Amino acid sequence: MFIFASRMGNKITDETIDKLAHLARLEFSGEEKQNIKADLDRILGFCEKLQELPTDGVEPLIYMSDETNCLREDNVGEMLSQADALKNAPSHDSDYFKVPKFIEK
Repeated sequence: MFIFASRMGNKITDETIDKLAHLARLEFSGEEKQNIKADLDRILGFCEKLQELPTDGVEPLIYMSDETNCLREDNVGEMLSQADALKNAPSHDSDYFKVPKFIEK
């Protein structure tokens, strides 16, 4: 959306900021709105500069390296017993860790 607006020579308007704020469920004061507007204008200026780069013959970059699936082997190691796992827990009952309730209804 912004790159399209940039190509069309449009500047970021208060209406654009209001629409983005609504979509992101944000609220901006007058000064914050002006700061966001200035930041987006700078971003669009940077995108316009990037559009000027010659990219003929440049292959798109899909991955950051040529390596694929360079993961370690998944080896089963020594396992803790339930008693050993609970031994250093700050709070537990006979079978489980106890943690503070953090979900409210």
